[in-house]
Amino acid sequence: MVKALRDFFLITGKISQFAGRYFREVLFPPYEFQEFLKQCYYIGNKSLGLVGTTGFIMGVVLTLQSRPTLIEFGAESWMPSMVGISIVREIGPVITALICAGKIGSGIGAELASMKVTEQIDAMEVSGTNPFKYLVITRVTATTIMIPILTILADVISLLGSAAVESLKGGVTFQLYFRQVFEYLQFGDFNPSFIKSFFFGFTIGIIGCYKGYTSTKGTEGVGRTANQAVVISSMLVFILDFLAVLVTDIFYDL
Repeated sequence: MVKALRDFFLITGKISQFAGRYFREVLFPPYEFQEFLKQCYYIGNKSLGLVGTTGFIMGVVLTLQSRPTLIEFGAESWMPSMVGISIVREIGPVITALICAGKIGSGIGAELASMKVTEQIDAMEVSGTNPFKYLVITRVTATTIMIPILTILADVISLLGSAAVESLKGGVTFQLYFRQVFEYLQFGDFNPSFIKSFFFGFTIGIIGCYKGYTSTKGTEGVGRTANQAVVISSMLVFILDFLAVLVTDIFYDL
C-alpha cells in the first residue's frame, strides 16, 4: 500500500513537471508549424471517421433505448430536447475523449517510445534540434485544439442519428426535431462541455507524450507505453469530467 502511494505521487510529480516544461517552452520560438499542422491532420482527419461513426451510433442507440420509456409516460415530445442536452452536456465530450485516448493517446505513446528506444530522440539532440519542441509541443497542442473540434462534430452527427430515428419511428421531420433541440438547448449547456474538451485534449496529449518520451526497457516498453497511455488518459478523462461537473454545479448554485 505504501509503495503504491509512493509510486502514485512519484508519477504525478513527474507528469506535472513534464507539463510544466510544456508551458515554459510552448510560448518561445522556434515554432514547428509544419509538424504541428501534420499532427492536426493526423489527429483530426484521421480520427474523423471513427468519431463520426461512433457519434452516429451513439445518437441512434440513445434514442432507441429512451423512446419506449418516454412513450410509456406520454412524454415522447420531450425526446429531441432530452437527447440534445444529454449528448451536448455529457455523452458527446466524454465518448469522444475516450475514443481519442484509445486511438491518439496510444499512437503518440507508441510512436515516441519507438523513437526513444531506437535512439532517434538522442540523434535529434545531437543534430541541434530540440526534440521536445518538435515532438511534444506539436502533438500536445494539436490534441488540445483538435479534440474540441471533433467533439462538436460528434455532437452534430449524434443528433443527426437521433433525428433519423425519430423521422422513421415517429414521423418527426428533421426541421421540427432540431427546432425542439435548440428550443431547450442553451449556451450554458454547450459552453462547459466545450471548455472541458480542451482539458481532455491536453491531458490525452501530455500523457501520451510523457509515456513515450520517457519510455524504457527497449522494444518491450513500447507496448507497455501504449497501454499505459490509454489507461491513464481514460482515467484522467473521467476524473476531469467529475471535477467539471462539480465546478459547473457550484457555479449554477451561486
